[in-house]
Amino acid sequence: MRVRLTLAAVLAAALVAVTGCHSDMTAATAGGARPNVPAALNFTGTTLAGKRFDGASLAGRPAVLWFWAPWCATCAGEAGRVAWLATKYQGKVDVLGVAGMGPEADMHTFVKEQQIGNVTSLSDNAGKVWRRFGITQQSLYVLLNAKGQVVTKGFLDDLAIQQAVARLAAV
Repeated sequence: MRVRLTLAAVLAAALVAVTGCHSDMTAATAGGARPNVPAALNFTGTTLAGKRFDGASLAGRPAVLWFWAPWCATCAGEAGRVAWLATKYQGKVDVLGVAGMGPEADMHTFVKEQQIGNVTSLSDNAGKVWRRFGITQQSLYVLLNAKGQVVTKGFLDDLAIQQAVARLAAV
């Protein structure tokens, strides 16, 4: 049975390579994993702007994932720092907000009121990305190195997040 599954996966990959079939995402293999995409970045979502987002786009550069909720006072307090980090490290470290636990209209209001329009934010009320990273509460950060490996996960105050992102950018 395992040989048949492996053979089927190899044949499917060969067919894609020969025919040139592909989508706007990296070609899928058996089981949903995508070649050359670290496991942590194997997710998709929809941004608050209504655009499709592929976690694979974060591959090859360090990234900060900020998990927030629109009603969270701590998140509101962190928003300015996150926006500043996104601007300061643009082109060196990607910053992605992952919003959940609230109506999407409230998420849009939060982005506008907290002036974080420069930070791409996903609407993740289904919790798909939150579960992928084991997030059970807001406001937490997941920092990934350029290989897509989690190097830090948890709550970080202003100084700690600044220092951690500076270290990511220096590598």
